Parts: sequence; C-alpha cells; structure tokens
Amino acid sequence: MSSKHLTETSKFLSYVLRHEPHAIGLQLDAEGWVEIDALLAGATKAGRTLDLATLREVVDSSDKKRFTLSADGQRIRAAQGHSASGVNLQHTERQPPPVLYHGTAARFLESILQQGLIAGARHHVHLSQDTVTAVAVGQRYGKPVLLKVDAQRMHRQGFRFYQSENGVWLTEAVPVEFLLVDDQLT
Repeated sequence: MSSKHLTETSKFLSYVLRHEPHAIGLQLDAEGWVEIDALLAGATKAGRTLDLATLREVVDSSDKKRFTLSADGQRIRAAQGHSASGVNLQHTERQPPPVLYHGTAARFLESILQQGLIAGARHHVHLSQDTVTAVAVGQRYGKPVLLKVDAQRMHRQGFRFYQSENGVWLTEAVPVEFLLVDDQLT
C-alpha cells in the first residue's frame, strides 16, 4: 500500500476519532473507543474505502502511535488530541521530566507569550520530551519555534501532567512564566 494512501487514511482516522465522529455516524464512548466494525461501516457509508487490513496497517505503521487497538482487537481509539464532546480519556498522572518541549509556528509566538499555551479545542496541551518531535510538530504550521517548558517547576506548583499511551505529555495549560523560547532554531 502506498505511503500516500496510509497518510490520507491516518488523517481521516484522526479527524473522525479525535474531532468529528458524527461526520460518519459514530458515537465514541467516554474513553474515545468505537467498534471497528462501526468505523468501517461508517467510512463506507460516507464514501471512503477502508478495510480492516488498511486500518491495521495504519495503526501498526504509525511512527507516532496515534491510534490504539483494544486488547481484543474489536475497538479502536485515538491516543490523545480529542476535541469531540463526551470523550475524556483517563490518563494516569505522572511526574514529568525537568523540561518538556512544545513546537509551534513563529506566527503564533506573540499570542503564546501573552497568554501561555492553552488547549484550545483540545482537552490538553501536547508536549514532547525531545526537541526533534517538537520541531517537527511546529514545522507543520510554518516556520518552527521551539519552546522549553519548565515542567518540574510547574509540577512542584501543583500542575498535573499525564502521559498518553504513545508517549505524548499532556497538561491543561502552560502559563507564560513557565515558558522559554529556545533559540536553537534562530
């Protein structure tokens, strides 16, 4: 299967499993799960060709492990990044490493330096433990800017951190006083 088709399918799955399940007639449970049979039927009804083999290949080949299959292989969900109402994944609270990173586009920097990092339509702000991943995320939206997050100080002050199944760090918001623009990209 072509990498282009896998990428397009992954984007479609992200859309319906994170943001708009109703677009293909799905209802996610509170943990974001949906029956695979319902997903395949909804995709077909919406005019998208999707079969079990393609679905499994997208899940298995995703370098970011965006999707999770249930232990019995009957259900699927997005690992994090939901904006769909009614979904509230119960991630385990964890102590973060001293520093985490957030990649963004330069055009968003002024706003971030005024209001901090906010989840927006998502349930959490996404952070990375490594700079390579954070820069790659920032590049998706334009010229990347790397932000350092003083996660340890935030944690000491009572902010909660979670880590999703695919390793992405999550928190509700990052106030400005915990951010530093990393100049390694300038």
